[in-house]
Amino acid sequence: MRLQVSHLTKYVYREPVIDSVNEVRLTPKTEDCQTCCDHSISIQPFVSLFPYTDYFGNTVHYFSVPFPHGELVIESRSIVQTSEGSLEQTSRVPYSAECEILESEAFQNQYAEYLMETAYTKTTKELEDFAKGIVHGEKVESVYELLERISHAIYTTFTYETNVTNVHTTVEETLQLKRGVCQDYAHLMIATCRLFNVPCRYVSGYHYLGELGSEETKVQHFSHAWVEAYVPLIGWIGLDPTNNEKTNWRYIKIGHGRNYSDVVPVKGMYRGTPCQQLEVTVELKRV
Repeated sequence: MRLQVSHLTKYVYREPVIDSVNEVRLTPKTEDCQTCCDHSISIQPFVSLFPYTDYFGNTVHYFSVPFPHGELVIESRSIVQTSEGSLEQTSRVPYSAECEILESEAFQNQYAEYLMETAYTKTTKELEDFAKGIVHGEKVESVYELLERISHAIYTTFTYETNVTNVHTTVEETLQLKRGVCQDYAHLMIATCRLFNVPCRYVSGYHYLGELGSEETKVQHFSHAWVEAYVPLIGWIGLDPTNNEKTNWRYIKIGHGRNYSDVVPVKGMYRGTPCQQLEVTVELKRV
């Protein structure tokens, strides 16, 4: 499917600010299940953009606005070709052999970034109890089946609700609240996978919600978050615990990292008034 994305971020300041320095991660990736056919970023007031690739392989654009300005507008436009993907899910070896790979020192060293605790995903007794409840002593046939169980447990145990968490909410807090948004669901799945020695990374992007009818349905879209978990001898598989599904042509990936802080769409700092208004608008449509 060919999808067009428009992502507009607008800051309005009560008083002019200066020395604004920013990083933008809004460029769709080109990889197995998607191709970024066209992409542009525009900044108002006009300044030069400097691209680079970060540690995790994400495209980043850096810019600064040294002079006084009362508002900052960042607009990203992309056209992305997506597909269902053909990555196999069936394990090539028994679950016991998969676990031996996951527990091996060489494997854990190779994927250390995605097996480590972060401020968002610390291990607690509540997390360990949640992970134990997923298996219930039942036999697990494969790592992929385990991942499906984790995603289903999160989807059925927690309530999706906005305005109860924020970008700093930890897994410990999510377990107490029993509610949250896609970012919280993704962090919880990452933390749970770690207890089973499965590397798992945070993915940022978009989820197309439109229908496949002849007319384009107007739907409010937002940035979205899900995870990619590594299945031995198969590779990274995308799973969305917020919707309890495997990623497909509806998903557009921007980047991945250990947690939200590694792939914030727009982040920066400036000198001046702390009083500002932020407006973010995301539009997705089929081309």
